[in-house]
Amino acid sequence: MEGPYKYIREGNGKVTRVIRMGTRKSQLARIQTDSVAEKLKELYADLQLEIVAMSTIGDKILDTALSKIGEKSLFTKELENALERNEVDLVVHSLKDLPTSLPPGFTIGAVLERENPHDAVVLHPKNAGLTLDSLPEKSVIGTSSLRRAAQLKKRFPQLEFENIRGNLNTRLKKLDEKEDFAAIILAAAGLKRMGWESRISQVLGPEDCMYAVGQGALAIEVRARDRDILEMVSILHHPDTVLRCIAERAFLKQLEGGCSVPVAVYTEVKDSVLYLTGAVYSLDGADCLKDTMQTNIELDNKVSESTEEHVNVAITANNISVTALSAAEKLGLDLANLLLTKGAKDILTTARQLNDAR
Repeated sequence: MEGPYKYIREGNGKVTRVIRMGTRKSQLARIQTDSVAEKLKELYADLQLEIVAMSTIGDKILDTALSKIGEKSLFTKELENALERNEVDLVVHSLKDLPTSLPPGFTIGAVLERENPHDAVVLHPKNAGLTLDSLPEKSVIGTSSLRRAAQLKKRFPQLEFENIRGNLNTRLKKLDEKEDFAAIILAAAGLKRMGWESRISQVLGPEDCMYAVGQGALAIEVRARDRDILEMVSILHHPDTVLRCIAERAFLKQLEGGCSVPVAVYTEVKDSVLYLTGAVYSLDGADCLKDTMQTNIELDNKVSESTEEHVNVAITANNISVTALSAAEKLGLDLANLLLTKGAKDILTTARQLNDAR
């Protein structure tokens, strides 16, 4: 019972290790972590779990746009510190919050089946029944995302966009109780997990607004050396989602993008072909580079005969075909390189400089 782990002695005298799950304190984060805990308990009936909640930088700074804070690990740093100090054994994240490069010694051990990754419009009650197209000219739309604002400014030039911060509860309260916003844009996945699907007035398809890298997927981050924990959570990998998110994360990493620049993606798998559409935008949406590429993948879950650890953009997935993992990663890299040859770096550099100057 010595060492960094936590144990309990049960009534029959049996000593059992407790798996401590780190999470943010927000209601949505707790709901997401509870859902992962339920899945693990279904798979491992004797598993002892304890949830450890904490606040992150992104939770504490609520009066500044995310893109202005200048911290890559806004919603993950404190959780990773706890993981490093052996205060928790795994951490449940929204994958879109995780940088494409993790601190040394950490890896994503599971990416769960993706919820709807698209963005959704939530209207002020007085605008019930309308859409972004039918809202009055100069209606103010709230969003904390440069990616959303850039795309929607281009698609709906008659509307105005302003920053809105806070967790889902806070943003919905700001929308409903004030007259500042005609509507706000939120991730459909979060609204659905909170049980607020009825508030969705419109789901934005890729022709209106492509989504963030990893949006809608949950990830479990672990210490790479904890082989037992890695093996335990790996069964939660959803191959389709893993391959889509590897392609997306490779695309973003190659572009050296983040929340301070508008980068958007759209992926789908059809008949063992993975399609990736990626785009970069100027802050006002006027400049845009967008393209689509595809690759053949294997979704048969064949495990590599090699015992070598295979890590793609900080995701360890030894139980998924190595050929498919490599193809997905290459797809993201190839699409990013294509956009870079067309001038993506100039667009992103200008967007970053303008954002910093604001």
